[in-house]
Amino acid sequence: MTNAFTHINADGNAHMVDVTEKQVTEREARAEAYIEMSSETLAMIMSGSHHKGDVFATARIAGIQAAKKTSDLIPLCHPLMLTKVEVNLEAQPDHNRVHITSLCKLAGKTGVEMEALTAASVAALTIYDMCKAVQKDMVISTVRLLEKRGGKSGHFKV
Repeated sequence: MTNAFTHINADGNAHMVDVTEKQVTEREARAEAYIEMSSETLAMIMSGSHHKGDVFATARIAGIQAAKKTSDLIPLCHPLMLTKVEVNLEAQPDHNRVHITSLCKLAGKTGVEMEALTAASVAALTIYDMCKAVQKDMVISTVRLLEKRGGKSGHFKV
């Protein structure tokens, strides 16, 4: 673990990190999130009987779109040319929840961790938004980075 925050300059001010001199490498990140709900809400999603339509398809598209917009949402993130964004949603009826995983890839000078985390988070938020009329006490939890590859810091895996 590094001892300094890279987004704080010598004067203590927030700044965007200069990646000009970094090498272009293949980079990949995976993240996850969970959204817990009642068994009735989950059954409605799984059966496709939700009045707003296909919840998983909408959440998947929202997650992909969010990854592409991460630099618009997180102030000091670099805009990236993503080459792959994948969002997967798995109903886990034994736990009354949905497990969301995301994968982001590119060849570039900076990592894609924030894009993967944003994709998983927004997919979970979209499920909440689509289901809030049915259930307001759903819980989004365990948003975290699972793995990253590429770049100077190398490979990280939970």
